[in-house]
Amino acid sequence: MIQTVGQIFENGTQEQIISVLTVALKNSNESPIWTEKVIPLSEAILSVLIPLREQNLLVTPEGNPEETLTKALFIRYCDLANLKWLAFTLQQSNESGELERVKRSSTETERYQEIDLGILGSYLSLQTVNLEDEWLDFPIANYNLHIGVGDLINNLI
Repeated sequence: MIQTVGQIFENGTQEQIISVLTVALKNSNESPIWTEKVIPLSEAILSVLIPLREQNLLVTPEGNPEETLTKALFIRYCDLANLKWLAFTLQQSNESGELERVKRSSTETERYQEIDLGILGSYLSLQTVNLEDEWLDFPIANYNLHIGVGDLINNLI
């Protein structure tokens, strides 16, 4: 059965989504260097969005509930500031045992189960994001690069 990109984001595994991106990159005229940017960022984002999807606890970067994992939501987290917000939100949530900093009912936030932040944390560290102090900035060049990578992903899929 052939699935659309939307269906793959909504129901697919991390591997299926990464495969779609990899094939799209190979079929594009983009420089191979973009694979070095697109795939690690995508893996970092999906390492936390897929578990949130499975828990029915997806949220926008503003903390608003989202019912499904969409391409648009994925692209929003390509923004380094939004991804940083998600990392700190999930770190606090792992510590408290319920989903923090979101606009959901306590019944919903209490069903949160700890998410492994290893892949996301490693990625953010490589981008010189301070994982100890949320309010410390990261280099603007890294932010700008993520805008470009997000635009590329949007164009690919």
